[in-house]
Formats: sequence, structure tokens, C-alpha cells
Amino acid sequence: MITVRNLSKSFDGIPAVKDISVKYLPGQCSLVIGASGSGKTVLLKSTVGLLDPDDGEILFGDTVFNTLDQKEKKKIRRRMGMLFQGSALFDFATALENVMFPLDFFSDMSRKEKLERAAFCLRRVGLENVDGKYPSELSGGMQKRVGIARAIALNPDYLFCDEPNSGLDPQTSVMIDRLIHEITREYNITTVINTHDMNSVMEIGDKVIFIHKGEKYWEGSRDSIMTSQCRELDEFIFASRMARELKLRYGNGNPTAD
Repeated sequence: MITVRNLSKSFDGIPAVKDISVKYLPGQCSLVIGASGSGKTVLLKSTVGLLDPDDGEILFGDTVFNTLDQKEKKKIRRRMGMLFQGSALFDFATALENVMFPLDFFSDMSRKEKLERAAFCLRRVGLENVDGKYPSELSGGMQKRVGIARAIALNPDYLFCDEPNSGLDPQTSVMIDRLIHEITREYNITTVINTHDMNSVMEIGDKVIFIHKGEKYWEGSRDSIMTSQCRELDEFIFASRMARELKLRYGNGNPTAD
């Protein structure tokens, strides 16, 4: 479990997140939603230690993460997996080598063990015969799946995903959502996802946190989101759906294949 207590962070005196408290539970996909600039990225970066909060605590289990020294933080980071918005694969490395990267950095496995683990992770996300392919030879959806394989290579307790469906067509987005949800349940991972995609919310949002102007305005399940009585959340949902409809209607006509 991850516990965020009264987290605040400002830049040049301007608050980015203000007094946010939330719990993320094992075996659940917790989706953090909000408009651009709402503070959800700052919340995510603070949670994983890329930013130091001005006030508040981040606990992984019973350990207060943000007060640890770098050596102790590294121990917890070994238990984290990250899926970045643009997949963030290394262009110079094959799919298999990309998945092996955290194993090279954080594990004491032998070369053979790393190869076997990386190959298993690629198969787990449904990728066959891509071990020797480079990112430029893979579609957008396949790159995302390589990113997921890399994120789970170390058998993480915690998985953080930043806009995992960015740049993907609706069909591929659903496939990525379901894959993340399956892995979360299968390995009892505490998964935190930043997204603006309401389809993802309704598909896999075990828990939903709505951030508006740096504050937590609403928290609940996907089943209760449509009856939230939160005006700002209703406006966000309406704007998100309108944007999606316009994208589908007037998009470039070249959706990203999986």
C-alpha cells in the first residue's frame, strides 16, 4: 500500500499540489485524473521521489519514503515499475535489451537469468518474435507493451503509469488498459495511473482520484463517478468526452496499430 499524507509542493511560491491525502491499495488500479496543469504529474513525481515535497509524507507500507537517504530510497525503487507516456524505449536497443535494462541496473541475476526473465515478460504482454526488433520496427501499441514488460521485469510491488494510452487508437487503448489491469490483479501490484482518458476510468478504475487546481476534489469508484455531485468533475468528464469525439471525427485517419 502507498499512503500520501497532506502532500504539498510549490514552484516559485506558486502551489502545484495542496494538502493532498490519498491511499493506493494492492491489487487495484488507482486512476488519477484531471486537466493539464491540475497537479497530477507533480503528485506522481513526488510519490516516486523525482520531486521532494515541501510538506507531507509518502509512505510505502510503513516506511516514510521522502525522508530516506538515497541509498534507502534505491531499495524501494527496486520495487517500482514505471511506464512512461512515450514508452521511453532506447532506440539503440532491441526489445529484449530494453526489458533487460532494469535487470542490469538493479538485479544480481546472471546473464542467462536476465535473458530468460526478459523473454518471459515479453511473452506475458503478448509479444512473440520481437526480441531482436528495435523500437522503430514496432507499432505504437507494441512499444507500449514492451514498456509494460520492462516495468514488470523486477516483479514490482508498485507500478506507476503516466498517460499509458497517449497516442494510441481506441481499440489499442482498451487492450493496454486491460493488460495493465490483468497484471495488477495477477501479481497483486499497487498500480497508480495518471490519465485524462475517461474510457480508461470506466474500464479499469478500481479507484478514481480527481485533481483540480492542485487539490483533491473527489475520490471514489468508477461506479459512483457519474453521480459525484462535483461540478468540476462533471465539467472535466464532459470536456474529455467532447475532445475524444472530435479526435475520432476529425483525426488524421491513421490510428496507431497494436
